[in-house]
Amino acid sequence: MQRKSKFTALAMVLAAAGLCSQAALAQENKVKIGLITDMSSLYADVEGKNGGVAIQMAIDDFGGKVLGMPIELLTVDHQNKADIAASKAREWIDTQGLTMIFSGTNSGTALALAKIAQEKKRVMINNGAATSALTNENCTPYTVHYAYDTVALAKGTGAAVVDAGGKSWFFLTADYAFGHSLEADTSAIVKAKGGTVVGAVRHPLNASDFSSFLLQAQNSKAQVLGLANAGGDTINSIKAAKEFGIGKSMKLAGLLIFYSDIHSLGLKTTEGMQFTTSWYWDLNDETRKFADKFMAKTNRRPTEIQAADYSATMNYLKAVEAAKTTDADKVMETWRNMKMNDFFGAGQIRPDGRYVHDMYLMQVKAPSESKGTWDYYKLIKKLPGEQVFATKAESKCALWK
Repeated sequence: MQRKSKFTALAMVLAAAGLCSQAALAQENKVKIGLITDMSSLYADVEGKNGGVAIQMAIDDFGGKVLGMPIELLTVDHQNKADIAASKAREWIDTQGLTMIFSGTNSGTALALAKIAQEKKRVMINNGAATSALTNENCTPYTVHYAYDTVALAKGTGAAVVDAGGKSWFFLTADYAFGHSLEADTSAIVKAKGGTVVGAVRHPLNASDFSSFLLQAQNSKAQVLGLANAGGDTINSIKAAKEFGIGKSMKLAGLLIFYSDIHSLGLKTTEGMQFTTSWYWDLNDETRKFADKFMAKTNRRPTEIQAADYSATMNYLKAVEAAKTTDADKVMETWRNMKMNDFFGAGQIRPDGRYVHDMYLMQVKAPSESKGTWDYYKLIKKLPGEQVFATKAESKCALWK
């Protein structure tokens, strides 16, 4: 029995050594990027498989290689489950030498992946998950929060609605990290501008029936119904609100609206809605050029997340090339000192991991204003990044003190 135990232990050591060797070999031969996101549920349209298309476009445009090594993209559906996301990230890092993670949509999975990225010392880029916790109390030296966050959404949309007279708010909130952050950050802005929050109701992720939640909202007598949810939940809650006639007594404030939401709901349902976004395909010649190239591959205009996926991949690869290594500490040091300027935005990564760039307050066009399919937004005003993202005084990140 003792001899058998020794043999088993030796076999495990040799197996582990074999795995390490494989990982080391993969690290030497390829630069591997992993996209872990929702590809089959309520957030699939806002990033999903087409997020992978955008990342691959950037890899191809970079030339397919960096530091003389081929760049490979791995993708997986996390099914909005943090344990699946974490398990796949560990597997890819331990057995395939993954160098960088895209943490995808869903704040719960992104927070789980940020811990693994810190433990394993891997760069993690987040575009889809909005929770500001990623650059506050949960900040790490390896997280890059690239597109938007709940603070910027709150300061952009929340402030605009209060300034337009919407002083009393009731929140319909997705019951997980993202919804809680968006409700808290928007409540703070509403109160700071002299408004009040009369209540909130929380619904499960990917809810099928909003009727009981909307009745509570209607009974609150608030002027504004703040939708602290996203993707399929936003689409279904807006449809239900229209059926209940809630728009006659309350103003709907979509706090995270995607281009794909408007495409699904139609202009008649969403006309006049104001919201904050990090990017729109029809802003200028550069955005239109990328959108045309993306549409040729997907038959759709890109969302802000998919545009950010391309931009972040390209800038990460530039940082790797400049650092002359895939070592996460050296890449992040190089990247933080880079000034970025492309079709997505212009700015720099702060010590807390936040990429500060301009945001945009948009309004959904009336059907009579639209020139056709894909022509949905009109720009109300540009929101300077320094004004909408958290300031140093507001930050809870220990890396930015």
